[in-house]
Amino acid sequence: MDIGALSSRPALPPGLDARSAAILREIVEQYVETGDPVGSRTLSQRLPLSLSPATIRNIMADLTEAGLLFSPHTSAGRLPTEKGVRLFVDGLLQFGSLSEEERETITRALEVRGRSLQDMLGEASLMLSGLSSAAGLVLAPKSDGTIKHIEFVALGPGRALVILVGSDGQVENRVIEIPSGLPPSALVEAGNYLNAHLSGRTLDILREKVSGDIAANRTELDQLTTEVVASGLATWSDAEERGGTLFIRGQGRLLSDVTEIERLSTIQMLFDRLETQETMLRLLDLACESEGVRIFIGAESGLFGMAGMSVVMAPARTDSNRIVGAIGVIGPTRINYGRIIPVVDYTARVIGRMLG
Repeated sequence: MDIGALSSRPALPPGLDARSAAILREIVEQYVETGDPVGSRTLSQRLPLSLSPATIRNIMADLTEAGLLFSPHTSAGRLPTEKGVRLFVDGLLQFGSLSEEERETITRALEVRGRSLQDMLGEASLMLSGLSSAAGLVLAPKSDGTIKHIEFVALGPGRALVILVGSDGQVENRVIEIPSGLPPSALVEAGNYLNAHLSGRTLDILREKVSGDIAANRTELDQLTTEVVASGLATWSDAEERGGTLFIRGQGRLLSDVTEIERLSTIQMLFDRLETQETMLRLLDLACESEGVRIFIGAESGLFGMAGMSVVMAPARTDSNRIVGAIGVIGPTRINYGRIIPVVDYTARVIGRMLG
């Protein structure tokens, strides 16, 4: 979904006259703002049109019959269905572009020098969460570029940090398990050994070479150092592994409106799905199928198979149009689409430019 294309769309979706469109728009906007059902008397006071409550009730009944509205209780007002929210997003949504100050704030937050790739992407996810009052998602595919430097740093008993520097200057950090009681000299030796064999290789190629040398006993490393080397390589280069790193910030925002235990279990299932490799790949695929922002309402994406949640995603592309990740927000169906869409769109552009 291209932002410019949205702005130029006709005001009335097919099948809706001006009065029906105005009523649907007002109900969805009130739903996004408060989450409460909207009645005909409230609409008669808020609509710019001069319509009686009786006329509004008749139109609301037609919209309900069309599957765009529903009544949560017998005597209550109306709420939009997911179909109604989709129609609103596709044809009735009005939003403004980001101000120059907002653009500068996003760019400055992501352009802090001397920060690792993980830190930058984590900051992007946290920023999206703060700007949208939902959970921010940032997916960075696994890098398959050549490596310039590897270093191991002890973190404590049984754990070490692996610092990986790509030939393009990007930095990745991973925590690995190491044998207890391993002397610091073994970490230094492991780093020296790998750096001596890098020579601009990708991790997959380096892993094959080192694994072959270890299997053939052609290394001078002792057993403990060999385990460190193997662990450091396997962190990125398992031959069966695909995908990348998914950053999720603001999960607590998804729980702020939880009032029913069923809702809580739905959110927990969502978190579990987001942590799987398959879901990360599907998120990236969905974002990459469009030039701009894509919006999935409820179970539309086929990704989570649940109602009540929406996902707004955009691909991060370099100047050469190469996909380097996906940026998005996930939250309840009543997220502020008019605010979130331009934020996601611009953040994706900034990250694409930086990673490119």
